[in-house]
Amino acid sequence: MTQLKVAIAGANGRMGKTLVQAVAANPNTVLVGALEHAESDALGLDAGYAVGVKTGVAISADVDAVLANADLMIDFTRANVSLPLIAKCAEKGVKMIIGTTGFDADGKAAIQAAAEKIGIVFAANYSLGVNLMFHILDTVARVLNEGYDIEILEAHHRHKVDAPSGTALRMGEVIANALGRDLKECAVYGREGHSGAPEAQTIGFATVRAGDIVGEHTAMFATEGERVEITHKASSRMTFAAGAVRAAVWLRSQDKGLFDMQDVLGLKNR
Repeated sequence: MTQLKVAIAGANGRMGKTLVQAVAANPNTVLVGALEHAESDALGLDAGYAVGVKTGVAISADVDAVLANADLMIDFTRANVSLPLIAKCAEKGVKMIIGTTGFDADGKAAIQAAAEKIGIVFAANYSLGVNLMFHILDTVARVLNEGYDIEILEAHHRHKVDAPSGTALRMGEVIANALGRDLKECAVYGREGHSGAPEAQTIGFATVRAGDIVGEHTAMFATEGERVEITHKASSRMTFAAGAVRAAVWLRSQDKGLFDMQDVLGLKNR
C-alpha cells in the first residue's frame, strides 16, 4: 500500500504538533504539507521541529502550496479558519479529516455540501475511547429512559474557546436521539440562583475551563437510590491525533461522502 500523503492545518498549534508526530509514526501516512497563518513565527521551520521529528516539510502560509501534493488534509483549528480550507479542499479534490468544533448551522451545511465532492470524516472527538462511549451511551439512555435526571459534565484547558465542548454536545445528541428528543429543545446550559429541581425531559450541561486539562467528559444518569456515570478522561492529545490518522487511512477508500468515527470504527448498526 502506498503511503497516504497528508497535509496538516494549524501545524504549529498544540494539536497540530501532535498530529505531525502521529502522521510521522504511522507507516501508512507521510506528511507532505504543513499550514500556519501568515504571522506565525514557525514559518519556514521543519514541521516536526517541536516534537523531535525530521519531516523535510517546511511550515508554510501558502494554502495552494501546502495542498499541491496532498491526498488529504487534517484540520483541528477553528471554525472561521476551517471553512475556507473546506472550500479549498473541495475545489482541489483533497479529502479532509475535520476535528474542529464550534461550527454553526451554516458551517455544518458547508461541510455537508463539500462532502458531495470529497470524502470527509467530521467528528467531535477522534479518541477511540470517546467514540466507544458514544456507542455505550445510546444503550444506557434506552434502558434508563424514565425517571432519571441526565447531566453532562466536561472539563478542558483554559485555552479552549467553545463551550460546551463539541464532544459534550455530541454526547447530548446521542442521548437525546436515543430518547426521541430534540437536544435543541431539551438542553439546559448551566444553572444559577434558585434554579429548582431539573425539569423532566431536560439534559443539563456543566463546563469547566482550567489549567492544562486535556479533556474530561462524564454523562450522569441519576435517580432516587442510584447513579450511573459514564466517564472518559484523556491525558494526552496523542489519543485524538492517532484516531484522526486512523480515520485518514480509512477514508482513502471513500471517494466522497460525509462520515464520522462511528463509520470508521464500524460501530454503526451494532
